[in-house]
Amino acid sequence: MYHLRRMTWVLVIFFAISFIAWIVPRELNPVPPNGKKRREDKAWVASSPYWLDRQACRWLSLCGLHHLRRDPPTRRGTSHRGETDDRDDELRLELRKRQLPILSDDERASAWMSPPRLEKTKKSSAADGGRILKEIPKYVLDFAPLVHLCSTEHFWPADIAEHVQHVTPHIVEDDDESVPLNITEPLTLHNMHTLLNNYSSTVYLASNNNVEARPEWLYSNLGVPTHSDDDDDEGEDPPYENPKSPKQLEELPPEVQWMSEETTWYDASREHPVERISDPRRLRFQYLSRGRSSLHRRSGDGAPSRPRHHKPDEKGYSKAPAVLIVVDKGSGIVDAFWFFFYSYNLGQTVLGIRFGNHVGDWEHAMVRFENGQPRGIFFSEHEGGQAYAYAAVEKRDDRPVIYSAVGSHAMYAMPGVQPYILPFKLLKDVADKGPIWDPAKNIYAYHYDYKAGDPSEPEHERHRSLVPAAENPDAPTGWFHYMGSWGDKVYSLADRRQWRLFGQYHYVTGPSGPKFKKLDRQKVCQTQHCVILHSLEPGRTWYG
Repeated sequence: MYHLRRMTWVLVIFFAISFIAWIVPRELNPVPPNGKKRREDKAWVASSPYWLDRQACRWLSLCGLHHLRRDPPTRRGTSHRGETDDRDDELRLELRKRQLPILSDDERASAWMSPPRLEKTKKSSAADGGRILKEIPKYVLDFAPLVHLCSTEHFWPADIAEHVQHVTPHIVEDDDESVPLNITEPLTLHNMHTLLNNYSSTVYLASNNNVEARPEWLYSNLGVPTHSDDDDDEGEDPPYENPKSPKQLEELPPEVQWMSEETTWYDASREHPVERISDPRRLRFQYLSRGRSSLHRRSGDGAPSRPRHHKPDEKGYSKAPAVLIVVDKGSGIVDAFWFFFYSYNLGQTVLGIRFGNHVGDWEHAMVRFENGQPRGIFFSEHEGGQAYAYAAVEKRDDRPVIYSAVGSHAMYAMPGVQPYILPFKLLKDVADKGPIWDPAKNIYAYHYDYKAGDPSEPEHERHRSLVPAAENPDAPTGWFHYMGSWGDKVYSLADRRQWRLFGQYHYVTGPSGPKFKKLDRQKVCQTQHCVILHSLEPGRTWYG
C-alpha cells in the first residue's frame, strides 16, 4: 500500500508538471499559433532522432536538453564590440575587406546608388516609368527618431546590400529538408523579388556560415555609429500629459499646445478618414520652436535655418543605411516608418540559457503625423510593440529618443530592464544610453501606396506601389517585394544548435521584411487592440 501511494503521488506530480509545462507557454504567448503553426510544431518535434527527447518535448516542453550549452555573444577570434584602439580597428577592418566578399564602392553604388541629398528637387525614375517623384516631407526629417544603441551591444546596424552577399536562398521541401536554390545570377537588392518570389514554398536567406562560429559579418562593425559624449539630459524635452481642461492647456509650453486639438488621428486610413472630436472654434496653436529649427521658419535671408544638431557631422552617423518609408493615409494623416536592419539578433538569457537568436533582424519605429505635426509614435518590440502619444516620449531637440535593447534590438521608450513574456522578469531586455545613432544622416527613402500594394491588385501594379523618393530616384525596390524570410528557417530539433524550453526556442526563423509590418494599419500599433499611452509607464507591456 505504501508503494502504491508513493507511485500515485509520483504520477500526480508528473502530470501536474506536464500540465503546467503545456499550459504556461500557451497562456504567455502574446501571439497564439494558428493551425498551420501547430502542424509545423508537430513536425518540428518529430524531427528529433531520439524517442526520449520527443516525449520530453511533448509532455514537459523540454526539447533538446542534451544540446544545452553556453552561448556567449562572441567566440574566440571574433571581435568584441570594437573595443580596441584605432590602429587595431583599422587593421581588423582592412583584413576583413581582404578576406570577405564585402561590396566594393562600385558594387555598393550599383546596389543602392547614392545616399539621399536632402535638398528640394524634382526627379524622375526610369524604374518608375518616368513619373515625377515626390520629396520627403520636411517635417518627417525634422521629427526623425534618434536611437540609443546599448553600450554593451555586439551586433550593430547592418547594410542589407552587404547582408545578401553572405546568405544563400533556400526552400524547405516536403521531407522538411532545406535545399539551396540554384539561381542563375548574383542576388542583389534589385532582383530579389524576381528571383525568389516564384516558388510555391517560403524562401529563406540562410547564412553561408555557421552562426555558432560568429562570422565577422554578423557583427557589422562597419556600421558602428560614433559614440556620443553627450549623455546628460540637457536639451531633452519633458513628457507631457494630454491637457484635460482649458486651464491645463494654458499651462503647457507653446511648443506642445497644438497637440490639444483632438481628432481621431490614432485610427485613420484612406477609407477611414479622421474625425474632429474637439470644439472647432478652439484656437489652433502654431508650433513654435525654442530657438531650434522649426517646420516653416527660415533665416532672414530666406535660407533654411541651421540644422538643429550641434554635433559634428560624424556624430551619430552609421555607414549602415536606415530605410524610411512614407505612407499617406489621407485626410492629413501621414505615417513615417523608420526601419533598422541588423544581420543578427542575439536573444536574451534565462538562468544562463539563451533564447531567441536569429539571422536577420528588422526593427522599426513609426511616427504618425497629422497635418505635418507629430501626434503619436510606435516602437516595435519582438512580435508587437508599444504606442505613445508624441508628447509623452523623451525627446532631444524635438526628436523622439528610442532605446534599443542589447542583442534583440527591441525598441523602448525608456532605458533600463524591460521584462517580457515570462513572469518574474526571467526573460528581459536591457537598454541604456549607449552610442547615439542618428538614422536620418544615412537613409534610403521611399513613398508607399498601400492601395496599389494590395494583394488583389495585378502583380505589376503591386511592384509599383513602392516608389523611391526624389532624393534617391534610383534606389532599388526589389528587396521590398521579396516575400520570404531574411534569415534561416528555425533549426530542427535534430540540429545540435537547437533547443526549446517552455515554448522558447534557442534559434527562431528570421523575420519577414518591411512590406509585412502592416504599413496599411489604421491604428498606430500593429495590433487592433491598440492602446496609446500618454505617459511613460515603467513595466507596461503591449500584450497586457
